[in-house]
Amino acid sequence: MSDNQFSTLGLKESVVKAISDLGFTKPSQIQEQSIPVTLSGADLIGQAQTGTGKTAAYSLPIITKMSDKKGIKALILAPTRELAVQVNDEIQRLSKYENLEVLSVYGGDSIDRQIKALRRGVDIVVGTPGRMLDLIKRKCLHLDSVEFLVLDEADEMLNMGFIDDIESILSHTPAERQTLLFSATMPDPIAKLAKRYMKPDAKLVSIKRSSLTVSKIEQSYFMINNKHRLEALCRLLDLDNPNSAIIFCKTKRGVDELVQELQSKGYMVEGMHGDMTQAHRLTTLNKFKEGTLSLLIATDVAARGIDVDGVTHVFNYDLPQDVESYVHRIGRTGRANREGTAYSLVTPKDFAMLKQIQNVTKSSITQKPVPTAEEIKNKKFKDMVSEVEEAIKAGELTKFIPSAMELAENHDPISIIAGLMKIKFDNESVFDYSANKLDAPKKEDVRLFFSVGKRDGLTPKVLINYIKDRTRVNASTIGQIDLMENFSFVSVDESISKKILDKCPGGKINKKKVNVEVANKRKR
Repeated sequence: MSDNQFSTLGLKESVVKAISDLGFTKPSQIQEQSIPVTLSGADLIGQAQTGTGKTAAYSLPIITKMSDKKGIKALILAPTRELAVQVNDEIQRLSKYENLEVLSVYGGDSIDRQIKALRRGVDIVVGTPGRMLDLIKRKCLHLDSVEFLVLDEADEMLNMGFIDDIESILSHTPAERQTLLFSATMPDPIAKLAKRYMKPDAKLVSIKRSSLTVSKIEQSYFMINNKHRLEALCRLLDLDNPNSAIIFCKTKRGVDELVQELQSKGYMVEGMHGDMTQAHRLTTLNKFKEGTLSLLIATDVAARGIDVDGVTHVFNYDLPQDVESYVHRIGRTGRANREGTAYSLVTPKDFAMLKQIQNVTKSSITQKPVPTAEEIKNKKFKDMVSEVEEAIKAGELTKFIPSAMELAENHDPISIIAGLMKIKFDNESVFDYSANKLDAPKKEDVRLFFSVGKRDGLTPKVLINYIKDRTRVNASTIGQIDLMENFSFVSVDESISKKILDKCPGGKINKKKVNVEVANKRKR
């Protein structure tokens, strides 16, 4: 673990091991600057843009410092259920070597299930303010043992009208708690909240917005079912036949498994990650630089030392966990003013992360269909014809003419050419496609944010009628409705989401002006 820079920040060894397992050895700026502050016991205000690794910035020191006493020791407030689930999942990964119980609580999920989990005993609770307040009022969420309080995406919680709920929750926590506030921006109400509820000597860590440019790289994504991830990659490799490509996986284990899968199918590929010896990594990298190896599979950390001008393609076999890693990955191609190609395999669950990447980088990532078996075959045939024509133009065919004449005595020329093409095609085709097309993943509903809630006298029926009256859509296309105190979430069929976004903002429900946005476009 000596090569892991997280080990220099004061984190305990089991935490460093967990983050090494995820393929990370170098902290981001917000992690490097805020982790020592949190470990020192000081309150912290962290200001950094989305996608800079804020979840790990507060989770790692909390897991390191947390006591072993009974009760909830860390409370993390997030603006949306999507972010709450994401934070919960990441803490689970970061605390894999700890005996911790982590629970996410939010509206739209069974409150009875959440209450049962709380009664069994929980160490860390992540959730939305509305559901937390509901659990507090039911006397099911006891916060008297809280050591750490985190406000994640504080500016988003302000925008969504959570400020009163947050203050109410804060009043139920011990005064001696350590408070960590993270926000992309610092509007006056957030600054006032920090001043009122954080210690006077709270430390500010501010990371300047970096320029995330990906201008010369053609970026595309392919919507897939997770079970088709390997075949989708193989279809793309077979269609484009890249001269030099890096394929990125999230974890070292993922690299090993993909190398084994591709090698078993005949692809010439090798892997690189931190568990491999330095000598092995250097040998692999030299092969890649010299061009004797065209496909390299790597983790983010292993690829940071790769500076090869000729990389034509980058494949995101797994999307990364933050925006900066995505930019670093695809920056391996398109070097020295050349154009590059970046492909990402995306499941419906990954789509929110993809949107975040697009929003932060301000780049266009175009959706393309996964190639069909017919398209791959036709492309290979076309390439073979081009190769033969180039060989004829180049000459130097004299030594092959006697054999060609012998074949021509017994077979017609068309059959000879077709036979040679078949041999070449069979030698180059390594994946046995059982179907022409891969099944497309089912589209998920679009989740919309409405700026009205229970406090405005809203009921599901009132909201459905408002949507129907303004858009004339069928009620059957309106799915789950989650009513909160100050706002609501509505899941709708993708086919009508644009119509609702166009027609519903600006109206009034019980004298309250209505604003509507796509919930997934909020920062995660």
